[in-house]
Amino acid sequence: MTLSASLAGAAWISANLSGYWRYRAALFTPAETQWALLRRYLHANARTAFGRAHGFAGIRSIDEYQDRVPLASYSDLSPWIDDISRGRQQVLTRARVRSLGLSSGSVSAAKRIPYTRRLQQEFRRAIAPWVADLYRSRPRLALGSSYWSITPVTRDPLRAQDAIPVGFDEDSEYVGVVWKGLVDATLAVPGAVRFIRDMESFRYVTLLFLLRRRDLSLISVWHPTFLTLLFEAMAPRWDMLIDDVRRGTIRAPSSLPADLERVLDSFLRPDPGRAQELDALGPRDYTAIWPHLRLVSCWAEGHATLHVHELKRMLPNVHVQPKGLLATEAVVTLPFRGLTPLAIRSHFFEFLRDGRPLLSHQILPGDVYSVVVTTGGGLYRYRLEDRVQVNGFVDKTPSLTFLGKEDHVSDLCGEKLNEAFVGGELRTAWTQLGLFPRFALVAPDLSQSPARYTLYLEMDAEPPLELGRFVDERLACNPHYRYCRTLGQLAPLRLFRASSPMFRLYVERCRELGQRVGDTKPLALSTYAGWSAVFPGRYQGE
Repeated sequence: MTLSASLAGAAWISANLSGYWRYRAALFTPAETQWALLRRYLHANARTAFGRAHGFAGIRSIDEYQDRVPLASYSDLSPWIDDISRGRQQVLTRARVRSLGLSSGSVSAAKRIPYTRRLQQEFRRAIAPWVADLYRSRPRLALGSSYWSITPVTRDPLRAQDAIPVGFDEDSEYVGVVWKGLVDATLAVPGAVRFIRDMESFRYVTLLFLLRRRDLSLISVWHPTFLTLLFEAMAPRWDMLIDDVRRGTIRAPSSLPADLERVLDSFLRPDPGRAQELDALGPRDYTAIWPHLRLVSCWAEGHATLHVHELKRMLPNVHVQPKGLLATEAVVTLPFRGLTPLAIRSHFFEFLRDGRPLLSHQILPGDVYSVVVTTGGGLYRYRLEDRVQVNGFVDKTPSLTFLGKEDHVSDLCGEKLNEAFVGGELRTAWTQLGLFPRFALVAPDLSQSPARYTLYLEMDAEPPLELGRFVDERLACNPHYRYCRTLGQLAPLRLFRASSPMFRLYVERCRELGQRVGDTKPLALSTYAGWSAVFPGRYQGE
């Protein structure tokens, strides 16, 4: 354990305590807390272009707000955001837009989300109670260093004309400059690693800095596979990594820019003692390499549950904490007191069920809803298209489980399959057939006529013969899919078993299609029909 990491950890906890107590108090008054948030939005932004167009100044109730402002998708707001990107202010918010955060779909180009100081404050209002609750329940975490996901910079050259900066370079930037400084002081890996473009070199240098920190106690990433891929990259270069630790050098697989190498070198010192300790271990002895690692925070709901199994196998003594529902646009839930309650102080929330908008104090245990959010970044009644289920309450505030995406729909001939539905049916298949695949993806397959869907699988044993039929029957619970199958517009689903690890190939293809590596998440359903050309393997029965 290092004194500097411990002192930074203590400062980080202290900075979050006020937010922790305010959140605890708000848990008892969700209705009042939410209306107070909405009133502030309406008052602050009444004179913006959007506020004038929708009569913010005259709104006196939530009902009036819902009457005057329609539900919105990204395409509805994109003309306003285009104005912002050209440098116009006072469009969606009175507050200045400081940057446009990138929110990526599964295989689509990124959306640009306005970021204001107010929106960063709203993220901090969710992060503070999570961090304080985490360290209060696990105080030893504060004694070590941490790793918060850093992903390579991906700037979009087509957006070079934008007057507003596009994208964040590292995930700690979501919390703002002051809090980022506190986070950075506890980090095992310097932020400059984000400028490494080559993925092999990015993983190598990240591992080098992580291996130097025996005191690593906490890892926070987005999807669990970001971490499993990182760990798997360690074995082929184990000896070289140890030698670089010993000598205080960096020998990345591809050469680094000289100025970047100088910055990274400034963080390094020869450490023969740590190298000797690592030399006695193997590259897959993860718990021995980082004996103080106690917690990994990552997505662990929806389709991510499939990949948490592998992470737990790698780190059997480490607690995997579900991150809650956190998106570029908004934070919906946070880990707190063993559940994932609504981020009640962060944004104004509505929940759609059967087309009817309900408020946070009106939703019921066990019911499933679609999330709608209004934020300090200027998203008004914005449909996140996230399906959630109420799994309990913390005081009077609902706790939610993420089920999947609604906006991710595949529709070849009217079947209208969405990701949340497909993910649920796959989970049913794994449970009933006792399967634990490492990777699973349903996607359109146009290689034959009529078209069909294929379930792409990575698993140790040959998939059971009944799996394809079972999943096809489960998908037919969707009446549109069943109708297309009955008419012969869609052929029966078939299975494709990969002959090598699939996720790395999945990530590379998603990266080619414009996604950030750190938040690339395997979904249950892809709309892309070319996966048979990406994954090596064979169809079952061929």
